[in-house]
Amino acid sequence: MSRQSFVSGAAVLAAAGFSSRLVGAFFRIMLAMLIADEGVGLYQMAYPVYGALLAVSTAGIPLAISKLVSENLSKGNYVSAYRIFRVALLMSAVSGFVFSLSMYLGAPLFASQVARDPRASLALAAISPAIFFVTVMSAYRGFFQGQQQMLPTAVSQIMEQVARVAVALLLVVLLLPRGLEQAAAGASFGAVAGAFFGLACLVLIWQKRRGEFLKHYEQSKAKNDKVTTLEVMKKVITLALPITAGSLVMPLITLVDLAVVPQRLHLAGFDTARATALYGQLTGMATPLVHIPTIITVALAVSLVPAISEAIALQRRRLVQERSYLAVKITLLLGLPAAAGLYLLAEPLTVLLFDNAEAGAVLSVMAVSVIFLTLYQTTAGILQGLGRTTEPVVNLLAGALVKLALTWVLTAHPAWHIQGAALATVLGFAVAALLNLYKVCVFAGLRLRPVETLLKPGLATLGMSSVLPLALEWLETALGAAGIARSTELATLFAVIVGVAVYSGLLLLLGVVRRSDLELVPRIGKRLATAAEKLRLLRR
Repeated sequence: MSRQSFVSGAAVLAAAGFSSRLVGAFFRIMLAMLIADEGVGLYQMAYPVYGALLAVSTAGIPLAISKLVSENLSKGNYVSAYRIFRVALLMSAVSGFVFSLSMYLGAPLFASQVARDPRASLALAAISPAIFFVTVMSAYRGFFQGQQQMLPTAVSQIMEQVARVAVALLLVVLLLPRGLEQAAAGASFGAVAGAFFGLACLVLIWQKRRGEFLKHYEQSKAKNDKVTTLEVMKKVITLALPITAGSLVMPLITLVDLAVVPQRLHLAGFDTARATALYGQLTGMATPLVHIPTIITVALAVSLVPAISEAIALQRRRLVQERSYLAVKITLLLGLPAAAGLYLLAEPLTVLLFDNAEAGAVLSVMAVSVIFLTLYQTTAGILQGLGRTTEPVVNLLAGALVKLALTWVLTAHPAWHIQGAALATVLGFAVAALLNLYKVCVFAGLRLRPVETLLKPGLATLGMSSVLPLALEWLETALGAAGIARSTELATLFAVIVGVAVYSGLLLLLGVVRRSDLELVPRIGKRLATAAEKLRLLRR
């Protein structure tokens, strides 16, 4: 995998991620308009349990498949690569079915004992079949990623999200007259439809490409030994278990929030309906906005695992350091301005997207977590590629313990309440991300080059932060004076564009982005570099 293809693979996945998130943002806006805070809270209560069971069901299988298939294909061993996929696919189907059934049967118990709101039972039962489809789909995605083919994953992501949103909104409209419980269940069932169509998309792509793969398979039969089913299962489980543990920590964190936050809000003086609404602001409004920048870092992490593994196999330590540095640099270039923008535009954004000014206070606290969340994801990908799969798990667990302790104390305080839960999240991710970064520096020999990765991006972020509030105020005044409807919302959108432009310009002027960096952008990189040079904004 070349440096160009490493970034291109991440770019393809990131583009699909952004498209999916745009559809998802539209869904959340419509959902908030249709069922308000309390309904969103009921809908969100299904996801912590669903996420935890899904993490166990997938068992890190996609990354395990990707790594094992890539290793075998690099040696021309199509026989073992195909056997790995088929065995892992069977393992995925069995585990997915078991956990789907468990969630369906246990929905009333989860709703009463974990969510502490029996009304969430229908939403939990409705989403349970999605576990089976997502688990099987993840095996196909891992197989394609192991072949360095990111496009099938990207296409299936978009298909999954479009189908999920279309079905969910239709069911919400149809079921809302029957009550919030029914409407929230309809929204949850959208995940089942999305997963089904996403899986169908991957199966069709595989059927189209299957002939070409099997030609190589037949040619490699004579010179490659086929691994046994037992050997494949052992390899997959050995790789998957640590990754599973890491994947499980995040859903467990949301489960802890579900169990602890409403309970501690009661102690802060809020009744059940108000506590559920505040929980909806935290998990259904602020958290999705904070997770938008992670689209890029998730894509980076997926591309990093095979890229770093390849460099290790080739015993090219310098290449490991180069790819690790590039990933960390991209992460900080993204995380710093994203955090600043979300903080400065917190209330306007929640009004624009959810028509809820109160949620802006939660978002302003959560904004800083963007830096640590994105950094954690990228460094976890590097560590997994290095074969240090247990390190991210231990570090995230340490952060989760910090978060739990702070959530317990701060959320029950009347002065902090839901903002206390948000602050606990920030500090928990800070611990996990910094521990990860330290381990990457130790095991990969990474040199951070703080001037390039922190100081210059920090200066560009400060410059953007000084312009953004002024731009918002001026735009709001100008649009209002012109008599344009929804001037505040339009001003917010334009202010975001101004912020991106100012930050990008400052990065170029400070020499953070060079020609070689711009040329890594797929398709348009060389043209961007040429245009920037003509404007004398680019340093070689």
